[in-house]
Amino acid sequence: QVQLVESGGGLVQAGGSLRLSCEASGSIYTINDMGWYRQAPGKQRELVAVVRAITSGGNTDYADSVKGRFTISRENAKNAVYLQMSSLKPEDTAVYYCHAGVIGWATSLSDYWGQGTQVTVSS
Repeated sequence: QVQLVESGGGLVQAGGSLRLSCEASGSIYTINDMGWYRQAPGKQRELVAVVRAITSGGNTDYADSVKGRFTISRENAKNAVYLQMSSLKPEDTAVYYCHAGVIGWATSLSDYWGQGTQVTVSS
């Protein structure tokens, strides 16, 4: 029905930058919140950043640990969300997952997840 495809992960040295991209496709009427989560080994999945739909104000929220270093944005025409990550730290190492709250043409609001992309920050 709806697929989220991520790209942009990889290996980077501490202090470096990476940009993650996620594009949704399928039976989409509209998308509410879009965001990024991450899960490090042995830890629970946590919210990194979220951007609301324009109809909900379009505001953004960030985890305290990434404020001032990460920037989330979305491109509604492409059903896409991006995460620009700067000043990366080893503790940012995790699998990053894209999330979207999607209302389909024949379905109510449902949560969809990308397959995950690995981000590794070396010290």
